[in-house]
Amino acid sequence: MEDLVQPTSLTDAAESLRTGAVEPQKYAARTIERIAEVDGTVQSFVAEPGRADRLAHAAQEAAAQSGTEPGDRPPLYGVPVGIKDIIHVEGLPTGAGSALPPEALAGAQATVVDRLLKAGALIAGKTVTGEFAVTAPGPTRNPHRLEHTPGGTSSGSAAAVAAGLVPLAIGTQTIGSLIRPAAYCGVVGFKPSHGRIPLDGVLPVAPTFDTVGIITAQVADVALAASCLCDDWRPDRAQPGRPVLGIPEGPYMGFAEPEARSAFDEQVAALRTAGYDVVSVPMFENFEQEVFDFFVINLYELSQAHADWFARYEELYDERTAEAIRQGQGAQASDHADSLARREAFRDRLAASTAEHGVDLWITPAATGPAPLGLESAGDSVMSLPWSGVGLPCITIPTARPVGALPLGFQCVGRDGDDERLLHWALDLEAVLTERGTDTREA
Repeated sequence: MEDLVQPTSLTDAAESLRTGAVEPQKYAARTIERIAEVDGTVQSFVAEPGRADRLAHAAQEAAAQSGTEPGDRPPLYGVPVGIKDIIHVEGLPTGAGSALPPEALAGAQATVVDRLLKAGALIAGKTVTGEFAVTAPGPTRNPHRLEHTPGGTSSGSAAAVAAGLVPLAIGTQTIGSLIRPAAYCGVVGFKPSHGRIPLDGVLPVAPTFDTVGIITAQVADVALAASCLCDDWRPDRAQPGRPVLGIPEGPYMGFAEPEARSAFDEQVAALRTAGYDVVSVPMFENFEQEVFDFFVINLYELSQAHADWFARYEELYDERTAEAIRQGQGAQASDHADSLARREAFRDRLAASTAEHGVDLWITPAATGPAPLGLESAGDSVMSLPWSGVGLPCITIPTARPVGALPLGFQCVGRDGDDERLLHWALDLEAVLTERGTDTREA
């Protein structure tokens, strides 16, 4: 069997393409070859007749239009990128993992795709999503162990990066649909502050929470992509010195399974040894009650987003998606407004606690544990829930694991709008938590 886990550094790929060490046509040919070799097994990309010819033509055009000097080439020159199939790309249908006719879902190309193309990237294709990015899983498999879930609805994007099909993929997160699959697949997932990457051209789930994000192999790769995709990106916002790390102890951390909590405690010990200041803060004492409003908001906005499609095509929806929409239809506009108000109060309490204890980054397990066995469930998103609920920037970093062990991610959560500092600090955290020589693949 082919080696299914071969993540590729975006920074290395971009550098080799910009300097001319590798031509875009050759890199595109390698991408097509890798997809042909392993994606029949991993199933991370939506099937596309003519992909090879389309990508080869795009690479040829990129080479013809580029400047002769490396300095004239854009930062993602010639880099193939996977795009989650709820994001509109001109010339490629949007199916959203559903049985609905693509023409019913059609729309103008997303700004995030425009920015990728402006940065010189090539679109490798659409990556598989769970239906409408809600709950029903897609067919994608975890490259580390095929019988285990790859995670939530950005699973195609995470698996495509983990399997080395592309060095960069775009996903989305409403609650845990990007951080969790990145953690399960052993790659880096970055969910920016809410709204930092424009949402136009993206099929909505719940606009209060929906966020476009980035999946790569390493933290430096995310920083490169974020500089091209995020509004008003300023690396000079990053500050020297180490952050104070906060652990939100209480009911929330109780959702971490023993394996995840044990690994997290070891990671925290390594960080303390490396000189980091780590504080434990009692948090979320009434966790389930505090975050209940997030579910009301999510389901109500989902039902509103699908009102027209569901009225016309209800019989084509997966029953799990349909049930979520029906639950949202049962909520009133006043329920939604009340939940939004309580969400703001929750956000204020979280910000106050962060400031009171001098926390720069909250740290937690990225998921409740390693990827569960089976493909019928995408796992539990609870470790992302409070942070996504108030729109904070989050990143998951793969951590060193014994050979044969499934990946476990380490989640860092920054303050609202503090994305640049989060990524700057994550580079050092990655160096402590990841042993570059450790092979986390199956023997």
